[in-house]
Amino acid sequence: MNNQADGYAHPEALVETKWLAEHLRDPGIRIIESNEDILLYDTGHISGAVHIDWRADLQDPVIRDYIMPQKFAEVCSRNGITPETTCIFYGDKSNWWACYALWAFRLFGHKNVKVLNGGRDKWKAEGREMTREVPKYQRSSYPVPKQRYDSEIRAFAEHALAQSKGAKPLIDVRSPGEYKGEITHMPEYPQEGVLRGGHIPGAKSVPWKTAVNDDGTFKPAAELKKIYMEGCGVNPKTDSIVYCRIGERSSHTWFVLTYLLGLNNVRNYDGSWTEWGNRVGVPIEKGV
Repeated sequence: MNNQADGYAHPEALVETKWLAEHLRDPGIRIIESNEDILLYDTGHISGAVHIDWRADLQDPVIRDYIMPQKFAEVCSRNGITPETTCIFYGDKSNWWACYALWAFRLFGHKNVKVLNGGRDKWKAEGREMTREVPKYQRSSYPVPKQRYDSEIRAFAEHALAQSKGAKPLIDVRSPGEYKGEITHMPEYPQEGVLRGGHIPGAKSVPWKTAVNDDGTFKPAAELKKIYMEGCGVNPKTDSIVYCRIGERSSHTWFVLTYLLGLNNVRNYDGSWTEWGNRVGVPIEKGV
């Protein structure tokens, strides 16, 4: 696959499995695996890849929020990452959590980020080598970011409410059943954690997997434009917000809109449905 030929705004944001297999030892990159299943890394991973646990490494252990800049600097330092390091993310679930980790890195201003197209499953399907050996890198001295860029790429409940009232692009990337309020989590998961089902009024239903092919690779830009620009009214002039249940599936869609379609006005509402469905007094719609 030629990313340039697929018409992406930032084709450099995607790495193909063949390219990565040929550049595993490049000193300027750090391969990062981030999965929903936090034990998966130990069963085998791409040679040289470090493991970043989306919960233990990126989330505050007490407050429902992300880590502070000091902790982010520590996570990077212990993995030998510098501000100049190109971080290549991959993982299970067609890169949900890889995109979530990438989005978190962008939250702290780390610029050089890429995604392995097709993720862990494509790498394995192609029979490429995996290892259980955990790499050891010399500790770096990552400077503490001056801020966390919440206002630039992150949305909160009040922003989602304003987006809904203003009839501006708001995309619900969960499964159709979750959107309709028939279930409160994906069908194969326990139905727990939220008191009300449904969706934010005015939100369009575009499940995250609409953006990918059967092998987890991203669809060409022309198809993505039809899905999001023509189908949802997403455009360069109007701010858009994406959400799911806890922010990981919507991080995947955020990556599509931001990097593959080149929009710089998209924010991820990571509080998503576990916040909205439990929040007192906010409007909820059910059905299609």
